[in-house]
Amino acid sequence: MAAAAGTWAFSLPVLNKMRALLLRDASATDCVQEAMADIENDEETGSYVVGRGGYPNKDGLIQCDAAIMEGHPCHFGAVAALSGVGTPLAVARKVMERNTHSFLVGDGAAAFAREQGFIVEDNESMMTEWSAEVYKEYLEKKKSPKGHDTLGLIALDIHGNITVGVSTSGAPLKYPGRVGDSPLPGCGLYADNQVGAAAATGDGDQIMCFCPCFHVVLLMKQGLSPMDACQTVLEDILQRVGKENMFELGIIAMNMKGEAGAASSMPFPYCIWSQGQDSIEELMQQPCKL
Repeated sequence: MAAAAGTWAFSLPVLNKMRALLLRDASATDCVQEAMADIENDEETGSYVVGRGGYPNKDGLIQCDAAIMEGHPCHFGAVAALSGVGTPLAVARKVMERNTHSFLVGDGAAAFAREQGFIVEDNESMMTEWSAEVYKEYLEKKKSPKGHDTLGLIALDIHGNITVGVSTSGAPLKYPGRVGDSPLPGCGLYADNQVGAAAATGDGDQIMCFCPCFHVVLLMKQGLSPMDACQTVLEDILQRVGKENMFELGIIAMNMKGEAGAASSMPFPYCIWSQGQDSIEELMQQPCKL
């Protein structure tokens, strides 16, 4: 059973590519990397807080975070505060496969990318007219726009392997070096070949305190459906912080049967596909209420 899922409505064309790759017997990991690169390296989608053309930090630099996790135990790689690379998830995969470490950041991540043959561009090449204008407005008004649209993708291939990947340019106008939940295992993503996978999006500085993706996968291991697991985790967080303090959080999950589910604290569009379906489903998850 091949299946795929993605956060936000802008993952719809990406899932079309994932479907085609999976039906051509691509591995889950290849599928996630190739599909993610289409968004990461596209200037037009930078406004979704992903990759090239994304929001710069307070110093005017685009610094990206990305991670990939396979369902095999301890198969994980991540980069954070990485500048100059339009496909940070591909670098994260190289970390997973070719480095004794699992997580590289900043200049170290850029140096490793060069060693692996990636072209590390100057910041001007990563910026677009749109992102430059956003930064100019920030300098003039000292007001940071809000945005938390991390792209999370889950792929289940026909061989029964599941992989999850996430990529983001991070909180708009963030403090240099800031890292959110996205590349942190258990927080922004988690995968287990015996159970399934999950990905999160939202206010990363808050999300990382709750390890929601690990929690979702743990609940699926205990027998909950992806939808029920996501809802249970979100309700638990909502009860703990209180309605007045609840932050933006969206979670998607998929089990090894290709069944998917989601939960969120805000209106949250997501996309899913499973083998046998002719088209991608675009669904809208409404905010959880206690």
